[in-house]
Amino acid sequence: MDKLEKVVRAGEKAFLLKVETSADSRDYEKYERLRNEIWGFPEDNLPGSRNLMCENFLHDGGALFIGVYTLGLAGGDPPEKRFVAFSYGFVGVKDKKTAFKKTANLRFYSQYTGIREEFRGSGLGVAIKEFQREKVLDLFGINTITCTFDPLTGVNAWRNVHHFGMEVEDYRVSTYGEYGGLLNRLDVPSDRFFMAWDLRRPAASGESPWASAWTEDLALIRCREEVVAGRDGPLELETLTDIGPEPTEEIHFARIPRDFYAMLRETDVDRPDVREIPVRWRAGTRELFLKLFSGGYAVADFFSAPGRRPRNYYVLRKTDGEG
Repeated sequence: MDKLEKVVRAGEKAFLLKVETSADSRDYEKYERLRNEIWGFPEDNLPGSRNLMCENFLHDGGALFIGVYTLGLAGGDPPEKRFVAFSYGFVGVKDKKTAFKKTANLRFYSQYTGIREEFRGSGLGVAIKEFQREKVLDLFGINTITCTFDPLTGVNAWRNVHHFGMEVEDYRVSTYGEYGGLLNRLDVPSDRFFMAWDLRRPAASGESPWASAWTEDLALIRCREEVVAGRDGPLELETLTDIGPEPTEEIHFARIPRDFYAMLRETDVDRPDVREIPVRWRAGTRELFLKLFSGGYAVADFFSAPGRRPRNYYVLRKTDGEG
């Protein structure tokens, strides 16, 4: 068993990433407190601290907890302030009939990776997933991590699809039902991509090679920039106007919002025309992805075109020779 902790730098700060080993159930209370601080949806709580402790693979279960702590802060902040991120997941299976009878059928399901808001955007999320990969390979001997993420969130798409090369295995419609809080909204269905990450695959370096192939006639989602009255004042948002044309080429591009989390927050107002902006994005992209996947397309990459108003695109590639 390799070392259970690692110091990394993300941005200008140093962090300690540590596999949770405690046999004291009180040490697991911090995971639920931080989960609720990040997602802000107490109805979706983790199991009680005693059950979480029992889930730990180092005790009686098959779960891996990774805690992330800040290092080198002046003033001697208490431990609760230094606990700034975590990752939690457990062993699962691919084929339900084979279940746990064959080790090759095992996968590790990553259920939560969360970071306090002030530490986001520094590369810490990538560092946590890299540490998780190391530990899943070393401690579990499993080569695949699965997870879900909202296909409209560009920050997750860049990390999961482009950087780590995860494959989209399924589009799940409203998989979590009504899901509210700080990062979701009850009136926006909780659609998710279901991802499989081959841990033996090297991470990507540099930008997507597909960015230079983008042309307007290959774009399947039309939108316009529109100034709307947001929750915190006027702001410019991308509003979806059309899905088309019919996919006929080997490569197509599907656009998603620059910052879907900000869109959810800023359109959480009484005006129906503003409030429906993310709902239209969900409905339109759901229709498109389901059509593309059933028609033999797969997600090949993700990139963000730079500029004053960056544009996020999935790359969809024909895989079965049809068309």
